[in-house]
Amino acid sequence: MKILILAEQSSRKLKSVALELLQASQGHEVKALVFGSQAKPAAEALAEKCSEVFWVSDAKFDFYHSEAYAKAAQEVIEKFSPELVLGTASALGKDLLPKIAARQAASVVADCTAVSLESGIQLKKPFFAGKALAEIEFQPEAKLKVVSLRPNSLVVGDLPAQSGSVTELAVDFDFANSPLQFVEKKEAKSTRPDLTEASVVVSGGRSLKSKENFSIIFELADALRGAAGASRAAVDEGLAPHEMQVGQTGKTVNPKLYIACGISGAIQHLAGMRTSKVIVAINKDPDAPIFSKADYGLVGDLFELVPAITQEIKKSLA
Repeated sequence: MKILILAEQSSRKLKSVALELLQASQGHEVKALVFGSQAKPAAEALAEKCSEVFWVSDAKFDFYHSEAYAKAAQEVIEKFSPELVLGTASALGKDLLPKIAARQAASVVADCTAVSLESGIQLKKPFFAGKALAEIEFQPEAKLKVVSLRPNSLVVGDLPAQSGSVTELAVDFDFANSPLQFVEKKEAKSTRPDLTEASVVVSGGRSLKSKENFSIIFELADALRGAAGASRAAVDEGLAPHEMQVGQTGKTVNPKLYIACGISGAIQHLAGMRTSKVIVAINKDPDAPIFSKADYGLVGDLFELVPAITQEIKKSLA
């Protein structure tokens, strides 16, 4: 099977989910597409794991533009004729992949948590806020398939080394006359991992009561080298910025470990984190709904338990 991977990069480095896409594609002919004038290191890293990398190096592609990116992908699809396009269920992927599918009259399945290509294409995808898990296969007549994978869904093993090439791709797109214009990029400054890609996420709820009290969430997240999140209730009350919101109206996370501190477990919050591998709940209410979804639960005052856990973790890692 011929597979095209849409690989995302940031600060010249491949995002970790790109390795998951490569893992899913093992045993097939794989090429990749990467964007940005600063993406050469990422392109070269990809070339060590697949046969060819198409690098759109024009600085005009440094910032996401859906029409320009879709045109670039269309040109690569016409050159390579893949049967499957694999991308990430990120903000970029959720916008770009359906556009590519529409242009190619292709079948699309988004936000998958499992991809198997051993015999055909078998997918698993959560539905109804994660309450149901669908097993999906494409019909044989579907010539081109487009699939996005949720980060942290696959375990990455030792990927075989290849000596692939990097091909610079010049895409002729009229940015000046496009109805879509890039204005500016506002990015939250943080030394923590990206919330949607982190293997550990520590989230706080309204029970923290103030912005200052969120420091205990940040300290635990930092001790675990993870990301910090928040419930919608906490964000609505101004305790945390919107970019930290986890849930149906925020970000979907899929970490190996999710720690919910002072979060009751409303349906909209569970929709954004219920596929986490291990869920730990800390709440003083023993009847909080979050405990029904948690693998481990601590009933007690989070202002006592969270700092104590942080100190023990720091001791064990010292």
